[in-house]
Amino acid sequence: MAGKTTMAFGEAVRIAGGSLWSHKLRSVLTLLGVVIGVMSVIAVVSFVNGLNRYVAEKVFTLGADVFVVNRAPMIITNVDQYEESQKRRKFRMDDYEWLRDTCRTCAAVGADLNHPNAQVKTATDYLSNADVLGWSGEMPQLYSYDLMAGRQINQADVLHAHPVCSVGYDIADKLFPGVDPIGKRVRVDTAECEIIGAGKKLGSVMGQSRDNWVVIPITFFQQVYGSDDSVRIWVKAHSAAAKAMQTTMDEVRLLLRARRHVPYRADDDFSIATNDSFLSLWNSISGAFFGVTIAIASISLLVGGIVIMNIMLVSVTERTHEIGLRKSLGARQSDIRLQFLIESSTLAAVGGAWGVALGILLAKVVTWTTSLPSAVQPWSVLMGLFVAISVGLFFGVYPAAKAARLEPVVALRAE
Repeated sequence: MAGKTTMAFGEAVRIAGGSLWSHKLRSVLTLLGVVIGVMSVIAVVSFVNGLNRYVAEKVFTLGADVFVVNRAPMIITNVDQYEESQKRRKFRMDDYEWLRDTCRTCAAVGADLNHPNAQVKTATDYLSNADVLGWSGEMPQLYSYDLMAGRQINQADVLHAHPVCSVGYDIADKLFPGVDPIGKRVRVDTAECEIIGAGKKLGSVMGQSRDNWVVIPITFFQQVYGSDDSVRIWVKAHSAAAKAMQTTMDEVRLLLRARRHVPYRADDDFSIATNDSFLSLWNSISGAFFGVTIAIASISLLVGGIVIMNIMLVSVTERTHEIGLRKSLGARQSDIRLQFLIESSTLAAVGGAWGVALGILLAKVVTWTTSLPSAVQPWSVLMGLFVAISVGLFFGVYPAAKAARLEPVVALRAE
């Protein structure tokens, strides 16, 4: 019985392959919807996985034991949230210093300020759109850019507002090509500083360079850009363990509520963010994008399935005499039904295989030609094939049932 079933299955696959080969143009048009649908699914899954991995490893690089306290949420999603946050009291340097000296469960407390779109120049060249970061002396242990040469900002630099800076790879490479930048001087907007450190290359995200930055002491930053901006406070717990992290966050929250005189039942007038906060938001954004794209791809699969059903119905009509002959020789309804189900699923599987191959190729080509990362997951390949075969089976049920119900005598009369 097993041998007979195997022969029937193999014969059905062979017939399906022969039908595809003998009607090449019709086969291509039949499978187009399935190919496009599966290709879209594979490409989107690859891009989403690649972006998730890239974001987790290289963008939101807060340590598991570090969190950030800010007047406003780090990521604002609507106008009302922005307007409400602008009414809050700003964090000043004395708030950071007080928390640093008061917090018992904090391993380190730092502060930073940021000024985007700065111009960095030498006597002969310049670079625009640089991010200028003002750091307290603790920041290198809280959020350290890896340096390929020189040193980081330290407490003495901050205490004396030294006009020194660390620069990103782009600045070192473009303003001092082939030359050691350490000890050289650059002008950052209206101020001049001596380079004491040069960062390693970080690359780009979505075409935006992560190497166009300058770090200066926070006190020097305030001399250059003023001291009216609210500082961000960075806190490091003694351990990355969830309990230790939560204990430190609870203490910082209570201390700041008391210092800022927040009423007992009122909401915090500041925001606390961890790496998980950023990743959770990113995952929700990428998940929504993934869902919308999969819905669009599903339309292609639906159209492909309908076309497969239509072609299988045509095939039933074309092969009515063959079906009658097989039934007259002893084939059962289940044999005829299985034959056409295998043919429809084989058609869809071929389309799925082409869709997987083209989806992987599309993801790789886009990654090679742009900065958009991708990561092909084995489960997505299996899912694409499974979905394609399922479409073939689902939309092959009606043609298979129609073929199985044909009366042998009537079918043999057909020409």
